[in-house]
Amino acid sequence: MRLWLSVEVDGKPNASFAGQKGLFVRVDVNTFAEIEGMFLERVNRMVWCNAATIDRKGRPRSRVLHPIWDGSTGWVGTFPDSFKAKHLAVNPHMSLAYVSDITKPVYVDCVATWETDSLRTLNAWNLFASTPEPLGYDPTLLFGGPDDPRWGVLKLTPWRIQLDDIPPGTQRIWFANER
Repeated sequence: MRLWLSVEVDGKPNASFAGQKGLFVRVDVNTFAEIEGMFLERVNRMVWCNAATIDRKGRPRSRVLHPIWDGSTGWVGTFPDSFKAKHLAVNPHMSLAYVSDITKPVYVDCVATWETDSLRTLNAWNLFASTPEPLGYDPTLLFGGPDDPRWGVLKLTPWRIQLDDIPPGTQRIWFANER
């Protein structure tokens, strides 16, 4: 059983709940800028995330994904004819979990759209190619070149980002305006 309590953090009302193992404090942040540094440090360090989509029969499907983030926008180089693409054609929502550091997980709920602008897909190619490993990689190993029809770029636009700290049990949650 979880009991929700009203608390104040920095003079602002927030929610917290007492769970079986202690007190968790939820901090709703107003702007992405408030968590940007912590978010980018964590996702850039963890690199790989679990990404879940919904298949054509309404069932969840997970896979490992390698986004690169530019502020609050994520970029993924991927195959446009993958199962992921088929799932996103029906439901563009994805849920990402960066959990390689179990004491500082990051959760991102987002909408994935295919980038079709050739300049932006080239920019994404260059971002992956010019970013040092392990965050960046040589996309020619998978895709040949930026004009290869197998090269697709997904743009990830978060509507919710959650950063946890365990301990002490703090959840920082940002919602984009679209919620």
